[in-house]
Amino acid sequence: MFALSAILSGCNSGATKEAAPSTPSAALTMKDGKYDPPVTISYLRPWGPDVKFKSGEDQDNNVHTKWAKDTLGIDLKNQWISPSTNNAFETKLRLSLASNAEMPDIISYRGEFNLVRELIETGKFVDAGELFDKYASDTWKAAMNEDPSVWYPYMQDGKRIGIPILDYSYNGDPVMWIREDWMKKLNLKAPETLADLETIMDAFTNQDPDGNGKKDTYGLTIGFKNWLNTWMSDAGWIFGAYGTMPNQWNLNADGKLEYGSVNPGTKQALATLHDWMQKGYIPEEAGVYDETKASEEFTAGKAGIVVGPHWMPSWPLEDVKKNDPKAEYKAYPIPSGPDGKAGRHGTSNGNGVVLINKDMKNPEAFFTYQNYLFDHYANPKAGDVFENGFAEGYDWAMKDGKPTTDASATGGYAPEKYTLTFDGARIPSLSMETLAKLASGEEATTPFEKKIKSGVPQPMIDAAKIVLDQKDIAMNQMFTGAPTMTMQMNNDILSKMEKDTFSQIIYGKAPVDAFDKFVENWNASGGEQITKEVNEWYQSVSAKK
Repeated sequence: MFALSAILSGCNSGATKEAAPSTPSAALTMKDGKYDPPVTISYLRPWGPDVKFKSGEDQDNNVHTKWAKDTLGIDLKNQWISPSTNNAFETKLRLSLASNAEMPDIISYRGEFNLVRELIETGKFVDAGELFDKYASDTWKAAMNEDPSVWYPYMQDGKRIGIPILDYSYNGDPVMWIREDWMKKLNLKAPETLADLETIMDAFTNQDPDGNGKKDTYGLTIGFKNWLNTWMSDAGWIFGAYGTMPNQWNLNADGKLEYGSVNPGTKQALATLHDWMQKGYIPEEAGVYDETKASEEFTAGKAGIVVGPHWMPSWPLEDVKKNDPKAEYKAYPIPSGPDGKAGRHGTSNGNGVVLINKDMKNPEAFFTYQNYLFDHYANPKAGDVFENGFAEGYDWAMKDGKPTTDASATGGYAPEKYTLTFDGARIPSLSMETLAKLASGEEATTPFEKKIKSGVPQPMIDAAKIVLDQKDIAMNQMFTGAPTMTMQMNNDILSKMEKDTFSQIIYGKAPVDAFDKFVENWNASGGEQITKEVNEWYQSVSAKK
């Protein structure tokens, strides 16, 4: 990485002050809200297999590029085109960097974090934070300010080099999904605490909830082949009941970051998991199950509880009805531990980055483009150009005199995926707040609300309300910077040590007190130094809010 930086530093030796033009080029003029003459923005972004075009259209000529030219007077041109599969985009971009090839005006990217850091370290990209403060619309700024820490991964020497691409918030925050037909059959009450949950798990394990006369069911399915705190079939909330979250950096009461897996609460959570394993409440195969495989225990009708995101009714929960057409499931809040604590992992509002070339003549043109999408597409008003979607005949069509987004009518095209920022524009809080509003029985009144209501199943709407009702228990990953020097050297060793020790404790192959020796070894094997480095990073970015 440092060698690459050295190769590319010649044209920009240490220069940071002259970062960006602070005023538009004199040659740039606008008439009726569009540039006249048109301005060109060259760019690079990976093109994923989920992006499909109509016959006669491609990455440079499509309904989106036509909109940008006709509405804003902006010509969008790919510098080159590469798919996102098999690291093709990353390989080609790294070759361009190594040969000191000319960079485009804009690079938009979501993917390998090390590549983002390599790009930032070249010094070829502007302090985009200054431009954002000057040119971004109020709508875009408000969306970004919902969580200012989204800037942190893209900061260098206190400057905000990359503009975070926003996504919907709470999208991965988990709820507890329980077989409601089993709850009714066994006359069980909603779990508010881990103790309540153990009563339910015991009944699901020992009282034949599926009525087949066999002892072949159990309470909870989890998979910790990868991690205990994970995106589906999650066990992180068990640790949250004891005030910590493993496999991530948490903010402690002293205002410092600590690695959750070495917090004393982790020892209590591991003891709980060991107890549940011994009692048969969780599958013996949990240690070799990944997130998807563990969830299949729920959809196969073997487990009565799985923990994961609010969107699981879309996939894979409905599969349970293939095995039992009468199966019902329902979302419940995350239960609290013996001291009244509850916790779940959080979800970042950021999902990608935009880098702006220092040599871009008119960077304000990018903000004209993105401001329009935030002001008109992210949450359109009735009668707006994007009221029903991006473009008729692509992501929406008229059917029986009404607009529909059903793929059978539209062909399933998604022009927002053609945009510079992959999704058009997203206001993080909007999706979950809309789902919660619909769950409360309120009418869908805005175009965005109507679009959500028409395409989301009721259990998902109900789960979203639970996510928001419990938003105060979310524990976010607080370290979002580049891997520290000691992390780069020691992370593999530390991760293996953690996985091995935790697995042995859960399966009873090592005593719970083995955790204390693990913490000692973790600190001595680089963990203590990493903690110091992580906190130095945190102080550097949090001081720059």
